Amino acid sequence: MVALGGGHGLSAALGAMRLLTDRLTAVVTVADDGGSSGRLRSELDVLPPGDLRMALAALCDDSEWGRTWSDLLQHRFASDGELDGHAMGNLLIVSLWQRLGSTVEGLDWVGRLLGARGRVLPMASVPLVVEADVAHGERRDTVVGQSRVAVTDGLIEQLRLVPADPPACPEAVQAVHDADWVVMGPGSWYSSVLVHLLVPGLATALHTTTARRCVTLNLSAEKGETHGLSATAHLDALRRHAPELAVDAVLVDPSAVGDVDELERAAAALGAELVVRPVRRGDGSARHDTLRLAAAYHDVFEGTGRRRGSPVAG
Repeated sequence: MVALGGGHGLSAALGAMRLLTDRLTAVVTVADDGGSSGRLRSELDVLPPGDLRMALAALCDDSEWGRTWSDLLQHRFASDGELDGHAMGNLLIVSLWQRLGSTVEGLDWVGRLLGARGRVLPMASVPLVVEADVAHGERRDTVVGQSRVAVTDGLIEQLRLVPADPPACPEAVQAVHDADWVVMGPGSWYSSVLVHLLVPGLATALHTTTARRCVTLNLSAEKGETHGLSATAHLDALRRHAPELAVDAVLVDPSAVGDVDELERAAAALGAELVVRPVRRGDGSARHDTLRLAAAYHDVFEGTGRRRGSPVAG
């Protein structure tokens, strides 16, 4: 299985999927330009390690060893000096990259150290910049940088990457081709999920793989890039950026459905079955419950996609 995304959304998916399989690969966005990742990217000319770090932490085994290393990876320094705000895991990952001279080999070494139940790979072999055409009523702006796109208060109409034709990570492309299921989302819809469809080599793999494809919708619209967008609008954005991509299942929590008939039509336009399952935590927060999400994925993987769908021509 392959999961695409970044940040907390990808971590939620990985935490659930690792309960179902050890043959799991996370393909992670490498466009982050803020915080510790942005500083390391700028200073050392490396891939931003933060989303990769979070994916590795999510795959740690649920044992004393795994929990200890997961906590250490996520630890942030607080000081009056240059280390302030840096995540320990970011420094570890970048140190291995410099010593080994290989991004993938460095991530594999961290995974072995953590006892990670799966593999973490970057979606591209070079750091990327996200650009978005954003509408503010009648005005159109170009927003540059993942950290700025994520918090924009306008309507995102189109995404771009710089460079426009980045090299996909070969191991990530192979993982997509070898998978039985590819899961996209949840997560920041434009800046962490849809960006995978803008890397040409990875996009080709996603369109041509024999794997079935599941889209996991968010529990609620995020403040910023998807503020005010319905679940249906999320699927419309996916179709706008990848009109030929066939999807087998769209997984959504009942609380996020909105107009169920409208959402079913949007899913059908992608060739997908709409699967409604409770995956939200019982405390009412906009966070996924790991066991509920794992049960929902089990239902999807075992009961959906017997016949490959096709997007409806529009």
